[in-house]
Amino acid sequence: MGFRVSVIIPAYNEKDNIPFLFKELKEKLDKDYEIVFVDDGSDDGSYELAIEEAKKYNNIKILKHLKNQGKTQAILTGLEAAEGDIICIYDADLQFLPEDIINLVKKMDEGYDLVCGYKVGKYEKKLVSKIYNFLARLLFKLPVRDINALKVMKKEVLLNMKLRKDWHRYIVPLAHYLGYRIGEMPVKLRKRMFGLPKYSSKKRIIIGFFDLLAVAFQLTFLKKPMLYFGTIGLFSLLLGLLIGLISIILRILGHGYRPLLYLVILLILAGILFFSLGLIGEVQASIVERLEDIEKKIK
Repeated sequence: MGFRVSVIIPAYNEKDNIPFLFKELKEKLDKDYEIVFVDDGSDDGSYELAIEEAKKYNNIKILKHLKNQGKTQAILTGLEAAEGDIICIYDADLQFLPEDIINLVKKMDEGYDLVCGYKVGKYEKKLVSKIYNFLARLLFKLPVRDINALKVMKKEVLLNMKLRKDWHRYIVPLAHYLGYRIGEMPVKLRKRMFGLPKYSSKKRIIIGFFDLLAVAFQLTFLKKPMLYFGTIGLFSLLLGLLIGLISIILRILGHGYRPLLYLVILLILAGILFFSLGLIGEVQASIVERLEDIEKKIK
């Protein structure tokens, strides 16, 4: 029996939510939907309870990581087992409504490859979320408001991107970069029923910010390294030459400033360094492109 939609649920220590999670999903989703539950190395008995609860229903797959590997790897593990042509990534904390999964899938029928929800209503970390999403739109020129809410997409979207650790947050920017058509619609965010949030610490916010810069760097700077580093290097060299010329004129007029000499040396060396980084980057980009071509041929 084939399924149209696979709902992948990464979970870590969500034992209290599991009975309600399975019950609500199976009540709201029809036979075209399968549930792929991935226990990411929980130590609270989530996996054992999920096995027992799944026996009450049809079309639920239970997978397990021996140790915690992070949400991104849990999604990829679920993807390997998913049978549907459409993938939904659904959090185990029950903060999103199952009805919104159905609404997002219907939205895809308008010709979208990926549809993401944007959160409405009151919720924690709203200010942080707004700033984060603003930076994402600015860096990636995204046509959507929220990149980390409930989302559904064609299976090929995930198969065609490379996801590193914690890069599940950037599925939307990566899909946009690959040229997929992206839509959005509002989704309601509920309060967590049980357990504690996994992504609320300041450490997570800092990691998320630096990951955001890393993804932006990969998708922009590394594609044209000489353009960016070369421009900075050229500016630094020209500025160094200009200040050097001014220093010579001042010296002729009897006003010598040794700090200007140090500044000239610094700017010229920085310019040469940036040019070198640009050349090294071009070599690296060429190697990466060749490896990607080989990978495509193998596939």
